[in-house]
Amino acid sequence: MQTDQLLLFAILAATIGLFLWGRWRHDVVALAGLLTCVLAGLVPAADAFAGFGHPAVITVAAVLVLSRGLQSTGVVNAVAQRLLAPEAGATLSIAVLIGVGAVLSAFMNNVGAMALLIPVAVQTASRHDLPPGKVLMPLAFGTLLGGMTTLIGTPPNLIVSSFRNSTGEGSFGMFDFTPVGLAVALGGVIFLALLGWRIVPHRETRGAASFDTGNYLTEAWVTTDGKAVGKHLHEIERTLEAADAQVVGMVRNAFRVTAPNPWRLLRAGDILVIEADPESLTTALADLGLSLQAPEKDEGEGDKPKRRKDDEEKKSSDADETQLQELVVMPTSSLIGRSIGNIHIGTRFGLNLLAISRQGRQSIKRLRSTAIRAGDVLLMQGTPEALGAFAGSFGGVPLAPRDIAIPNRGRATTAVGIMALAIAGAAFGLLPAAIAFACAVLAFVVLRIVTPDKLFDAVDWPVVVLLGALIPVAGAMASTGAADALAQGLLGGIAQGHPVVALALVLIVTMTLSDFMNNAATAAVMCPIAISIASQLGAAPDAFLMAVAIGGSCAFLTPIGHQNNTLILGPGGFSFGDYWRLGLPMEILVVTISLPMLLWVWPL
Repeated sequence: MQTDQLLLFAILAATIGLFLWGRWRHDVVALAGLLTCVLAGLVPAADAFAGFGHPAVITVAAVLVLSRGLQSTGVVNAVAQRLLAPEAGATLSIAVLIGVGAVLSAFMNNVGAMALLIPVAVQTASRHDLPPGKVLMPLAFGTLLGGMTTLIGTPPNLIVSSFRNSTGEGSFGMFDFTPVGLAVALGGVIFLALLGWRIVPHRETRGAASFDTGNYLTEAWVTTDGKAVGKHLHEIERTLEAADAQVVGMVRNAFRVTAPNPWRLLRAGDILVIEADPESLTTALADLGLSLQAPEKDEGEGDKPKRRKDDEEKKSSDADETQLQELVVMPTSSLIGRSIGNIHIGTRFGLNLLAISRQGRQSIKRLRSTAIRAGDVLLMQGTPEALGAFAGSFGGVPLAPRDIAIPNRGRATTAVGIMALAIAGAAFGLLPAAIAFACAVLAFVVLRIVTPDKLFDAVDWPVVVLLGALIPVAGAMASTGAADALAQGLLGGIAQGHPVVALALVLIVTMTLSDFMNNAATAAVMCPIAISIASQLGAAPDAFLMAVAIGGSCAFLTPIGHQNNTLILGPGGFSFGDYWRLGLPMEILVVTISLPMLLWVWPL
């Protein structure tokens, strides 16, 4: 073995060791590995950062932005809630939830899909008197399974596709991953729904109460074209129950009805006082087409100052820059004892009060006429500057940001249409995937589905840096002959020239690595090895690359193998050793299904 090959193996071993150690972030480790290769002369300095312009990196960043747009418009949450029937049993509810997660993760970032469905999973567990982990772990694994079914489902698929292109065979298409990936995903979802959730360790959640701000009381008005018009109140209450929300009062013609008749027909302009937790607030509004009432509606005409035309235009231009923020009222706040209506926050700050959370029993009659107390949590809407000015003026402390979004049905439809066009363009070969999804991102920004100030926040930059840094290192494995040398060692020592054994070996090694290091890094390391093994065996590389794609999506044994596993660690009350109980049967199942499917769909 040559010196440069030994040096590259040493750098890769150190890089993988640092990935496993976890002391430093994976993007920092990957960048250190790249720079070490450059200083050692293994990667030309001129090509050191060429990976950041790679189509796979662009596509990953674009998909993350598109996922943020689908999330912020309420598309995914609305779809999930409509597919989950509140009267279904535990097995059916979990099966549908896992299925929704798998389908969503096939077309959007699986971390985004998981984050959106965590509140739904917790509600499902509570409804069936189950520990949250019994639902969260199967859901996390289901989103990983769904990601392997399309080109854009997960970064390893994009990396595998780019390496196939380097062999001269062209990139994989949007649905080339579907035959094998769908078979594995279906088998996995069925197993998780029927048996998997039952073998998840029973763990109680820890530390959840300290993050709970309590339920919000909010006013939502019935719009003229809303679904609630003409319905009885009890019908509305049944729909809200599915979102763990309830009607605690009603306002009609400026008169509040504390215990409204359940057979009362709703009219346009009625205001419902709804109690809901923060994550359910979006669902409660989206399910019925309700709208949050603007504060100016409650102000008397004599109290409302006249606005100049340029003020109105400025307010319109700022509308897309608004965000939601939770503010805690401090004991020294000058808000205490005063109402939002008296302060005129709409005219003074350009803010809306959307909801109030009050620990203990709420005595709220109307939001704008309620006297504020110390410890109240106010859900405010406005520009970052206005929110900061209000908090500074009145003694409110912002809470850490949470994904609370107000659905926008018009933009949701537009977002779905743009995403569908991008997928179709990539699927039918009209445009390369990177170009198709970059165009979709541009459309999202132009139409303000994702505002410019949120554009870069939507990108998971550590993943982008990881990919950009490791692509040149992976290229060095091919240029130095290191991949060929490692392939020869694996073939001679274990596979001994048998293609099927070699294929199984690539799959199992990739799965093992992905349990302990980032799946994108695993794919970047394993692809050159897989191509080299196929070349030495005289076999087509497609089956081996697909084995890398499947294995890179199967991080089931540890909480560090994938972000979705990490997301459920706290909410599920899990420890490091809890994952293998469900993860090991999952990995055995994946190997059992994927090997014959790989041989059938991608003959050697």
